[in-house]
Amino acid sequence: MRLFFAGLFSCICMLPAALRAQGNLLITPMRIVFDGKKKVQEVNLANTGDDTARYLISLIEIRMKDNGTFEHITSADTGQRFASPFIRFFPRSVVLPPREAQVVKLQLYNTSELDNGEYRSHLYLRAEPNQPALGEPEDPPADPEGISIKLTPVFGISIPVIVRNGDQHADVSIDSLGVIGKGDTAKLKVTFKRSGNISVYGDIRVEHISPDGKRSSAGLVKGVAVYTPNERRSILLPLKKGPDYTKGRLEISYGPEETTDPPLARAALPLR
Repeated sequence: MRLFFAGLFSCICMLPAALRAQGNLLITPMRIVFDGKKKVQEVNLANTGDDTARYLISLIEIRMKDNGTFEHITSADTGQRFASPFIRFFPRSVVLPPREAQVVKLQLYNTSELDNGEYRSHLYLRAEPNQPALGEPEDPPADPEGISIKLTPVFGISIPVIVRNGDQHADVSIDSLGVIGKGDTAKLKVTFKRSGNISVYGDIRVEHISPDGKRSSAGLVKGVAVYTPNERRSILLPLKKGPDYTKGRLEISYGPEETTDPPLARAALPLR
């Protein structure tokens, strides 16, 4: 007897990059923030592959854990508020031929119901697996009398959609630092402490200063967020090969990308 099983493998990707790709989908920008200046914003999608791709679009709710990982939720944590009741988007699904692009529009509404502070949901694009054409036979099992298991990857990508209103304030500091491992496997553990009613977002830059004062880049992680209501977030940052991380010191800064504004937070770690 022939038995067929279809398995689904789901992946939500939250890569902190200006252009983010999952499978053959390229999406920009990496985050949407409504801060009172705009009521409509756009997300650009591009299919970089050779096959037509189909995506279902929805708003989902996500919790950030203190270690930076994410999980789906249906009810808000204490101090967390969802943006989805205030966001319309169109279209709800897209079909992207190879090398073509499409715009998804998001509109802010019901703004009179917003309190001061921040609301957040995530725009989620889930790939629909390609189905064989009508009349086209599926691949037969290798063993006609055995069990055939067919795994169909289902990829997804999500970006935060943030709504801010009224009085907004946030402070962030580097609460603790430590180097884990030695030599080529050395990593820097950074723990941030956040307060206020909005999230913070920026790049982590690490410099090594040798005992004789020579500076060299030791690490960079872009697009690191500490979302409300989280008060803390820890991250492990791989350090670049080359410097001796048992001597000198590390200087760490956290702040916006390519700006003349001062960092949101900075700290130094003596090495020994």
